[in-house]
This record gives sequence, C-alpha cells and structure tokens, in this order.
Amino acid sequence: MADGGLAGTITAMDRCDRCGAQAYVRALLPNGLELLFCAHHSRQHSSALTKVAVDIHDETDRLARPAA
Repeated sequence: MADGGLAGTITAMDRCDRCGAQAYVRALLPNGLELLFCAHHSRQHSSALTKVAVDIHDETDRLARPAA
C-alpha cells in the first residue's frame, strides 16, 4: 500500500466504514472521498483498494506497538 498524500493521524474517533471498529487505514479515492478501514477489512479489501485508491495511509503498525 502506498503512504503519503493523506494528512493527519488516524484517531480513535475514526471508525471503519465497513464494521464500525477503530480505523487504522484511510484510502483516498479519485473523486476525493475517503474510506476508513479497520486492519481486518483493510487486509480483506487491499487488492481492490490498491487498484482504485489515489493514496492509502496505513497505520496498522500502531497495533504492534506497546501502549505508552
């Protein structure tokens, strides 16, 4: 997945558009709309997202970090 053009950290208030869980991935579509996904749905839809998204901001690495 690409990383770069989307500004800002995904927060705990951001929710997966598919299931409502905390989002860790933001995909920017060509029409300017954003889709938010949890780690599970991001993995499930990654092949389709990489074909259509202009940019993908992936913060799933935060899941592996211990809480501060």
